[in-house]
Amino acid sequence: MTTRGVLYVHSAPRALCPHVEWAVAGVLGGRVNLDWIRQPASPGTWRAEFSWQAEAGTAARLASALRGWHMLRFEVTAEPCPTAEGERYSATPALGIFHAVTGLHGDILVPEDRLRAALVRSAGGESELSVEISKLLGKPWDDELEPFRYAGEGAPVRWLHQVV
Repeated sequence: MTTRGVLYVHSAPRALCPHVEWAVAGVLGGRVNLDWIRQPASPGTWRAEFSWQAEAGTAARLASALRGWHMLRFEVTAEPCPTAEGERYSATPALGIFHAVTGLHGDILVPEDRLRAALVRSAGGESELSVEISKLLGKPWDDELEPFRYAGEGAPVRWLHQVV
């Protein structure tokens, strides 16, 4: 069963760009050429987007292939398919990697055991419940990546049209 997804490389040093392409090609099993543009949020870095279609589980393999480079900021998403939930991976040098299961409409689905653990930490005084929920939803990653999500002028714009 196949799914579709998108790899967003939010910032990568120029020297790392070919390595990112090789890693993605290794996961997808074919040559990959990303369209790199300058990242104005971090001078000296580059950004790229790549849509892919492959078997379920590919988002995890892409995130694993890219997670070792500490100068890289990226996100990988996969749409749900009949055999698998959707996924979202976010990675930053400061926070590491975040993984969430996503539903049909892109909402983050938090597993029951993770919610229970957050409640236990909160009840034990380790942290505030709001902070725990924020982490479960990936808010620290969203906060750090938000400036990088907007590429500025020259970014490719893709218009999606619904066919009726």
